Amino acid sequence: MDFELSADQQALHDAARALLDGVAPPAVVRAHLDSGGGFDSALWSAMVSQGWLGVAVPEPSGGLGLGWVELSVLLEETGSHVTATPFLQQVVALDVLSRTTPDAGDAAQEEAARWIPHLLDGGVIAAVPWREVQAEQSSDGSWTVSGRTEPAIFAPNATIALVQACEGVFLVDLSHAGGPPRREPAMDLSRALGWLTFTSTPAVRIGDAHAALRLLDAGAVAHSCELLGSAGRLLDLSVAYAKDRHQFGQPIGSFQAVKHRCADMLVDLEGMRSAARYAAWCLAANHPDRSVAACTAKAWCSDAGLRIAKSALQVHGGIGFTWESDVHFLLKRVQLDGVSFGDAAVHRTRLAGLLRDRVLAGAPVI
Repeated sequence: MDFELSADQQALHDAARALLDGVAPPAVVRAHLDSGGGFDSALWSAMVSQGWLGVAVPEPSGGLGLGWVELSVLLEETGSHVTATPFLQQVVALDVLSRTTPDAGDAAQEEAARWIPHLLDGGVIAAVPWREVQAEQSSDGSWTVSGRTEPAIFAPNATIALVQACEGVFLVDLSHAGGPPRREPAMDLSRALGWLTFTSTPAVRIGDAHAALRLLDAGAVAHSCELLGSAGRLLDLSVAYAKDRHQFGQPIGSFQAVKHRCADMLVDLEGMRSAARYAAWCLAANHPDRSVAACTAKAWCSDAGLRIAKSALQVHGGIGFTWESDVHFLLKRVQLDGVSFGDAAVHRTRLAGLLRDRVLAGAPVI
């Protein structure tokens, strides 16, 4: 496949960057985080008005009907700008809900049709944890879920949650769970975190195990794309700093050790770009390699993103982790994205299982 963006995709990339440069420049992000961080409603309104939430949603469901490659471009920019919005969680929820099939039943289709318009206009926010809960079906066919997820991103601002269980994907109206959870302390101030706890909470099953697999793949790919954007921004900041910072009468970028570190960052970044873009394409095409590509992208981007962040700190020195530097905002975003929807170890284990199944079936690994 061609990893270069098409003319239309590049135009979308440029427009997204221009919007975020204007609405969410570093000074605005810093001021928002200074005031406590969390949900940036002004930026959210700008994203909604530009139709970002419907980019990968099929046209019959009210979206633009583009795809995950186009969506990956937007996610890359939200990672680069450390946006304080639930864009990633929202588009993952919309991806699953907009693909609810008649096989899921009338209740699932009605529930999807009920919530999709509100998710598209940004009036309702969805939380999408990846850790499974327990589901139980009663004699009348209704479902309940029980269990506690990991701290879910933007759960304190959410109205609904999409959760996974062995039986499939379930939509939970959080009003049935006592409302959104309280915000928990976290290093990444740009996103609110909260524990989702369910105790025989009513839920609607909107998809089977295949839908749960789609949710896991979509979440892994989305976080990989955000990691790519954050890592790219860290490299740009490091190169600029290496040119401007002088030591012993010359820019530190002229020192071999700094040049080698920046070169290693670029190699890692290009690997991230290839893995994330291919995974986004597989997701858009529903390719048989979708899960393999998603696992590969998340495992590589989680590790490489953290390596780039550590190198950026080394290039900047101690100032890189001070409040005055933008580097530490990106470092915290990379750390949270790296463990969300499974860290590198989780996806390497999952990848090994997927490839093992192929080997046992006599199919080629590649």
